[in-house]
Amino acid sequence: MAAAAGWDYGVDIASRDRASVGGTIATNAGGLRMLRHGDTRAQLLGVEAVLGDGTVVSHLAGLTKDNTGYHVPGLLCGSEGTLGVVTAARLRLVPAATHRLTSLLAFGDVGSAVVAANDLRRTVRALEAAELMLAAGIDLVCRVTGLPPITTTRHPAYLLVGVADTVDPSVDLAAGIAALRHVAEVVPGDASLWAYREGHPAAVNTVGPPHKLDVTLPADRLPAFVARVPEVVARLAPHARAWMWGHAADGNIHVNVTGVEPGDDEVDDAVLRLVASLGGSISSEHGIGTAKRRWLHLSRSPAEIDAFRALKRALDPDGILNPNVLLPALPS
Repeated sequence: MAAAAGWDYGVDIASRDRASVGGTIATNAGGLRMLRHGDTRAQLLGVEAVLGDGTVVSHLAGLTKDNTGYHVPGLLCGSEGTLGVVTAARLRLVPAATHRLTSLLAFGDVGSAVVAANDLRRTVRALEAAELMLAAGIDLVCRVTGLPPITTTRHPAYLLVGVADTVDPSVDLAAGIAALRHVAEVVPGDASLWAYREGHPAAVNTVGPPHKLDVTLPADRLPAFVARVPEVVARLAPHARAWMWGHAADGNIHVNVTGVEPGDDEVDDAVLRLVASLGGSISSEHGIGTAKRRWLHLSRSPAEIDAFRALKRALDPDGILNPNVLLPALPS
């Protein structure tokens, strides 16, 4: 319906064919277009929700400017269902792009790819995605899917660049790429290139059940993190393997570790502590849930966690909404 009227939704995630609007609000989904349009919270103009005591709160006017108190949509978005059950939402739409272009850039190291992603953010107005991939991940995707090699020569790091606009952005994109330094190879392409990026999760699953970590790093520390993760994993689990890919322009890296028993969280602990030591966030898109709540203190102060508990008590006094999620257990 929105597309027929010339509009589009700003959030695009790999699970687009099975995700629900309510679920993306609960998790504050980010996705592939976040650098252009922001996360789900940025699209949320109003919500209706049922609180833990049965009270219905509703503010769906959707006014662009409405400075009349606390922003309930922003509070509920990303709360992982612990504060209320969203039953309706008003979402911001963006103009539907009529021109889309995709290019693949190869680099000799991760640092050059990250710098390029940030340079493109400044120079290419229509930039919508800048996805980081590594040689090992590309090799695995090709082996599992049968896709051909993505470049004529194997390179350590790749940046998948997507632009979208209502006018032809090709000149702008070409100029932006031409101004980059340290580009080893450029592969102009189309949407089919996305198969290499979106094939990563399924390909990793063929190696074994992965430990999935979804983290954010400051741009200037992202290359060091990518370099150190394999060292951390090898030290604790010599037969394990770390696979990494993610959204280079916003610092979000997906770390999947295979070859570790499902119940062994020693590697998870080490990687998340490395994230915290570098000034990053232990959860970028996937939330805290039950699996990460013991590490919440790495990203949030005691005062913030106390404020979270106060909000939980106010909106869900009986603690019936998604209990045991997000907030660390209180000492007995």
